[in-house]
Amino acid sequence: MARYATLIEDGTIYVGTDDGRLTVGDVDAALDIVGGPSWTIRYSEEYKQRHPEAATDDEGLTVDVVDMMRAMTHSERFVETLAAQPAEPTGEDDVSPRLGLFVGKLLENLESGVD
Repeated sequence: MARYATLIEDGTIYVGTDDGRLTVGDVDAALDIVGGPSWTIRYSEEYKQRHPEAATDDEGLTVDVVDMMRAMTHSERFVETLAAQPAEPTGEDDVSPRLGLFVGKLLENLESGVD
């Protein structure tokens, strides 16, 4: 099954598709949502107690968010869903649904590892 890469060029996030690149949004906007250019892995005591089998040795490790974006690959289904989302903000939102969906996956990956 095909996986599609994340590309970052001139401050813009793109995801590869069979037809070329899909524009996702602005890197700086994504970093604003995430809370900055770096992310420190932390596990709550509750998480550690509920999941004693989980590997938490990486706690305290700080990663570069842009590097994490570049490491992300996506399934065909995710890319199709991403492409179906509006590329511009709708209503009163400051973030487009497309960028919001991408950042949601980014946050999931930051919290649990690259998918």
